[in-house]
Amino acid sequence: MITVDDVHKHFGGFHAVDGATLEIVEGSITGLIGPNGAGKTTLFNVIAGVLEPTSGRVTMSGEDITGLPPHTLFHKGLLRTFQIAHEFRSMTCRENLMMVPGDQSGERLWNTWFGRRRIAEEERALRAKADEVLEFLTIEHLADQRADEVSGGQKKLLELGRTMMVGAKIVFLDEVGAGVNRTLLNTIGDAIIRLNKERNYTFVVIEHDMDFIDKLCDPVICMAEGKVLAQGSLAEIKANEQVIEAYLGTGLKNKAKAGVEA
Repeated sequence: MITVDDVHKHFGGFHAVDGATLEIVEGSITGLIGPNGAGKTTLFNVIAGVLEPTSGRVTMSGEDITGLPPHTLFHKGLLRTFQIAHEFRSMTCRENLMMVPGDQSGERLWNTWFGRRRIAEEERALRAKADEVLEFLTIEHLADQRADEVSGGQKKLLELGRTMMVGAKIVFLDEVGAGVNRTLLNTIGDAIIRLNKERNYTFVVIEHDMDFIDKLCDPVICMAEGKVLAQGSLAEIKANEQVIEAYLGTGLKNKAKAGVEA
């Protein structure tokens, strides 16, 4: 579904992404792990059009999407969430969801005068859709609560809900578990699995919580220093010598050798 081919992103002399090549299979929940500074979020931003790559190519279902802006990718069904949730603070949770679909009739001045019936019908449909999403995510009790009054984990669920308002094809989740308690994290994980299995959403997840990755993701891709080190099951990734080097600074072979020499 998504193919990243030899992508580089440089900031001056710093190579944040340094020749990354990987493939995201349609219908998968792919984990993206690596130490801090590995280039994971920068790669997300390149794929999602937030940043233009220095070089390389990104395709989606065979179409070259390299450098396309986020709003264009949004309409193609590619969405991303951020480590810190971005909500409309003064609006209710339901209103936050109703804001998502684009090209609403009420956005055009002419229709506010001569298309009021159409606007009312659209709003009724959007309200019903938003309520269905809130129920799916088990936060229907927050429908009329202001978004700035709910917890961090509930805001993450609300972000996930926004992707459901437009029928996303692939969603990039950046540290969805950051600052979220274990109970809500399990709720988020269950919602991701249901969306994957029941609605064929494809997900790519950046996360440091290995239990969460283990519950959701197969395959798992590990990055370090802007490069893709390994891809496979989490068990395979954990046993990979290059991955151990990246996380611990020394691999099992070196540790074993040091033990023998001692």
